[in-house]
Amino acid sequence: MSAPEASPRPGDPAGKRILLAAPRGYCAGVDRAVEAVEQALEQHGAPVYVRKQIVHNRHVVETLEERGAIFVDDTAEVPEGALLVFSAHGVSPAVRSEARDRNLRTIDATCPLVTKVHQEAKRFAREDFDILLVGHAGHEEVEGTAGEAPSHIQLVETAEDVAAVKVRDPEKVVWLSQTTLSVDETMDTVRALREQFPTLQNPPSDDICYATQNRQVAVKAMAAHCDLVIVVGSRNSSNSVRLVEVALSSGAGAAYLVDYAREIDEAWLDGVRTVGVTSGASVPEVLVRGVLDHLVERGWGSVEEITTAEESLVFSLPRELRPSRAAR
Repeated sequence: MSAPEASPRPGDPAGKRILLAAPRGYCAGVDRAVEAVEQALEQHGAPVYVRKQIVHNRHVVETLEERGAIFVDDTAEVPEGALLVFSAHGVSPAVRSEARDRNLRTIDATCPLVTKVHQEAKRFAREDFDILLVGHAGHEEVEGTAGEAPSHIQLVETAEDVAAVKVRDPEKVVWLSQTTLSVDETMDTVRALREQFPTLQNPPSDDICYATQNRQVAVKAMAAHCDLVIVVGSRNSSNSVRLVEVALSSGAGAAYLVDYAREIDEAWLDGVRTVGVTSGASVPEVLVRGVLDHLVERGWGSVEEITTAEESLVFSLPRELRPSRAAR
């Protein structure tokens, strides 16, 4: 993908440039989840209920609300027999049971990469392992994964928490992780766990999702060249918050998180020549374009795209939304 065209205005100081990270924005799981709600509205009409935010982005949620989606925190808020979409972050078996008890029609928009972690948790629980789940307390994804095997899973948030971890058998311990974490911080925690439990097993495959890793790698590639990095994303988006942290730890002069271009503080731009721009995995490209336009209007006319990976993964829609064979 080439850099968007932008020409410096006459008289602008030379050397003011934007580095635009790629990959950025929507990942395959987010794209699938948002399309699932859109298709549910198209096929079934409003209202369509969604448990929690379908993805952690304010603009996406508000746009879907305008089309007739109703976001709820609990299945008890959904009228019996109504249509309910489970968010991309996944849910626990208890939530699925509650939905059945209320005779809700459900569409499962859980990201397939989150589902993979759920399957790993169930497998290791069946084999009676202690499972150390690296993640953030209260995050929907962590709650869903922990709910698959609550008697076997312990949450470990940071390397500092490792000293308090107790297991039944040090020879039967495995770690899993939330998919949206900082790769570097997660591995710091895993190293601390391995010092305490030398035979700690790794997940069968990497739990931190490809999109989270790719976006962090792209930010690392440009951060040291940036006086300022602007990350487009919402404050409840774990992967977006991590991008700010990665930018700062990788040499950016400053880094901030914004939902919209209008949130950019003009003081941030004082003395800045190179601005890096990226976005979290739940952010539509239109919001990034708004930030670029905002910067171009203020003299940052040169835009260079920094590409560190190409993404082509696509997930099919939840089966409940696919055309039936009989209709083909």
